[in-house]
Amino acid sequence: MTNNATNIEAEIVELLAHRIPAGIHVSAQTQIVGGLGLDSVAILDFIMDVEDRFDISIPLDRVAEVQTIAELSRAIEALRRTAN
Repeated sequence: MTNNATNIEAEIVELLAHRIPAGIHVSAQTQIVGGLGLDSVAILDFIMDVEDRFDISIPLDRVAEVQTIAELSRAIEALRRTAN
């Protein structure tokens, strides 16, 4: 994993810190839907936080493809590359 991907994952975990219930451990392999204890509205709010933090727009079809924190990190990295 690249240093950039590690930094992105760390920022994602930081964004989740105030959203997830106590006792939930977040790792690269954590499932976003089901693994974080968030309802659908909270997940959409989280996605909006991610878009704001990384100054990107994640297309809805791309959101549906992303299942884990690691996949979200890779998607963010790809979207940032294409934006530049």
